[in-house]
Amino acid sequence: MKKRILFISFLLLLLYCSLFSQAIKNDYDLNQALRLIEVWLDAQLDYKEIPGISVGIVYDQDLIWSSGFGFADIEKKIPATPDTIYSICSISKLFTSISVIQLRDLKKLNLDEPLRSYLPWLKIKDKFPDAPEITLRSILTHSSGLPRESDFPYWTGPEFKFPTREEIIEKLSGQEELYPAETYFQYSNLGMALAGEVVATISGESYRNYVLKNILIPLQMKDTTPEIPEEHRRGRLAQGYSSRLRDGSRVPIPFYLVKGMAPAAGFASTVKDLARFASWQFRLLNKGGKEVLSSNSLKEMHRVYWVDPDWKTTWGLGFSVVQKDGKTYVGHGGSCPGYRTQLTLCPKDKIAIIFMTNAHDINPDDYVAEMFKIATPAILKKEKMEKQEISSAGIFQKFSGRYEMPIGREIHVLEMGEGLALIWLPNDHPSDSLIKLKHIEGGRFRRIREDGELGEEIFFEIGKDGKVERLIWNSQYALRVN
Repeated sequence: MKKRILFISFLLLLLYCSLFSQAIKNDYDLNQALRLIEVWLDAQLDYKEIPGISVGIVYDQDLIWSSGFGFADIEKKIPATPDTIYSICSISKLFTSISVIQLRDLKKLNLDEPLRSYLPWLKIKDKFPDAPEITLRSILTHSSGLPRESDFPYWTGPEFKFPTREEIIEKLSGQEELYPAETYFQYSNLGMALAGEVVATISGESYRNYVLKNILIPLQMKDTTPEIPEEHRRGRLAQGYSSRLRDGSRVPIPFYLVKGMAPAAGFASTVKDLARFASWQFRLLNKGGKEVLSSNSLKEMHRVYWVDPDWKTTWGLGFSVVQKDGKTYVGHGGSCPGYRTQLTLCPKDKIAIIFMTNAHDINPDDYVAEMFKIATPAILKKEKMEKQEISSAGIFQKFSGRYEMPIGREIHVLEMGEGLALIWLPNDHPSDSLIKLKHIEGGRFRRIREDGELGEEIFFEIGKDGKVERLIWNSQYALRVN
């Protein structure tokens, strides 16, 4: 019996390796690309035991696809949707950075003035008197040398006691600079909290009111707030959950408010609102003029202003800026207790992807990268973008669905191009893991090799009722599940 199990496992390993070595080119259309993303995320939700996911893909001025998977609140069985509210944590920094640039454009402040000239109560210990002064520019590029955090254990549960602005100010005299300014990239939540204090001081109103009046309301981001909205607890606000513990469980994170750290990490939002935020940037970059910011100022924020000595970290004015495969991507991620989020834009292609989850151990950047690889070719292939529902009603629809090997391995079959494609699940890299099939006749298909030649046969066994029952590949079979 043991020899038989080992033999079957060996065959499955060969099958698995064969599939992953024969990835197909992205020649699918938009509906098929979105269906692949949907199938993949649904599987990831189950296999990684993620409570909930909300996602969206923006092309220029349209949210062309959005969806929710799992639950915003497991106990209350509230589904996750594109309208679910999540803490977006450090994506908050983009709104603080835009506020600073707005005031700069009004000539109310200078990015290169010493920070102390705007905050005379700034009493942090100056360890490097010969170094450049801390400035707003160095804060926006995370090169100020300030420590990462205010001196409170607010990331430590279960209380997550964030300080008030008064407590942050009081503690500053006991903190000291970590590095000389303009020497290293050092991500600093404290720095962005101080930038928010500058916004309040220079504008003469509270940080919250300034951002609402000058950014959120003009952009019609009605579900975005500079603090986690307590009134939506156990309702539209997703319940945050911990990382998976050793026993596989997740613990609900108690509700918390970010208080004085709000300019760095306090905002909450939805997929739909962040889609509006992305579309505003595409609109401004491509049409020019002024809307909340001038087009030139937004372009300035998207440019690289800091390169770390190792040349591995680059940053704009508030925005993360990276280059991959000849394209520039800008945006920001967010990680707060119980929530992980990511907003990434490709200005050249006018495509943005939003990923939000209420599980603390999920890396949104990995998901966003895969979604870009799957969706971008299909979006750019279309001459005219139109909102459309996911639909797979082709002639091979009856073969599409989920199949399971007797030992639990899952294969999902999708309509792809003019035939079918297979993908193993779970799968962290679906964009590189598809096998394309060419139809021969009836339920017979053959694998298409990367060189275009045909490989082995894959056969779909059809029952007397006309429904597909099994997928047979290399004499091994998988049962149709749905």
